[in-house]
Amino acid sequence: MKLMLRPLTVLVLSVCSFLAAQGTGIRLFFHLSYLLLALLALSLLWAWLNLRGLDVERETLTHRATVGEYARERIGIRNRWLLPKLWVELRDQSELPEHGGGFVASLAGRERGRWTARTLCTQRGRFRLGPATLISGDPFGIVRLSRSIASTSEIIVYPQMVDLPEFKLPSAELSGGQATRSRAFNITPNVATVREYAPGDSMNRIHWRTTARTGRMMVKEFELDPSADVYLVLDMQERAVVRDTRAVEAARAVEDERERGPWWTRRPSERRSPPTTLASTEEYAVMATASLARAMLTKNRVVGLVAWGQHREVIPAERESRQLFKILEALAVLRAHSAQSLAEVLTAESQRFGRNSTLVVITSSLDERWVGALQQQLYRGVRSAVLFVDPQSFGGWRDPEPLLLRLAELRVPTFRLRQGQPLPDALREPLGVAAWDSR
Repeated sequence: MKLMLRPLTVLVLSVCSFLAAQGTGIRLFFHLSYLLLALLALSLLWAWLNLRGLDVERETLTHRATVGEYARERIGIRNRWLLPKLWVELRDQSELPEHGGGFVASLAGRERGRWTARTLCTQRGRFRLGPATLISGDPFGIVRLSRSIASTSEIIVYPQMVDLPEFKLPSAELSGGQATRSRAFNITPNVATVREYAPGDSMNRIHWRTTARTGRMMVKEFELDPSADVYLVLDMQERAVVRDTRAVEAARAVEDERERGPWWTRRPSERRSPPTTLASTEEYAVMATASLARAMLTKNRVVGLVAWGQHREVIPAERESRQLFKILEALAVLRAHSAQSLAEVLTAESQRFGRNSTLVVITSSLDERWVGALQQQLYRGVRSAVLFVDPQSFGGWRDPEPLLLRLAELRVPTFRLRQGQPLPDALREPLGVAAWDSR
């Protein structure tokens, strides 16, 4: 077994040698005492010099990623001195799970070293990259000193999304097919009026017939089309969340097994895979919400988000190009920490929903009060659909059939998502209800 000497041990040995020399008068003990003190001083000086003249540069190559993708960061160390650095260790203190930013390096004088860290994103959220700590020591292993580097950056990890090419949502047209009287900044099928050209107007908005008739450049103004505003209502009540403890324990066992080996022997492919993070109804619901938002915005639908988690999150329904990023950034940080039930959320936000609205409720709650609140929205002419994340498949003990039967009686299209089931399969056809009816 190799013994690692420490400064206190060397100092104690030096004192003991000095006392032995005083008691016996043997000069060898005097020399040994002085040698140990000199070795300790040399080790301290060596370790201190090894950490001087070093600059750490961090460059975040991936500022936004999705669960299942790799986040890349380039870390560089520059030696500004002519004195070589034989051993320098960088320990990263980033919040991103499984971030592999640590390494050991040796640098010659005036040399610069760069390393790229690739980390598999396994959890959604906003994470801090950095700070870091530089650690070095002497060749004898007596002294080890550290120095903090305060450089930090940030990365946002979006929830996992899947493609839904076959999913269709009904277009709830307004009565009489009339258009809503609100101007749209993007091009829609409905032209409201024409006006004179202003600097900055796009050329594809020019109405050439009116321009030819009036002799002045005229452009079209658009208004929102009569299709329904789609609101994704995500239930983030803490009491409604069910976690599969077996999957979580299995993931922890795998992580513990990997932690036994040295970190520098791990490859990115050996790190934790995304399915271990989907061991709860919360993560399944967030994944489904993100996938639905992308699918409907791709089809040029007007989409909004309502979710009460650790804070109230409401994104008005729009179809602009940045709408998907707004929804994903909100879903990345939302957690199921809300004390308000889904019924309370539907009631509190009811003024936002009108006859030109379609609600897509994503929940795992077995509290039937939210079905009553949804029924009140149906009486007001609001269309609705439900994506039910089955808590029983995650180890829950209550039977969801009575709640699903109530939704069937209301003729609400209901989709059932179980643990391990692909989302496109769950959204292929509603439970026991004919496809979307056109009332």
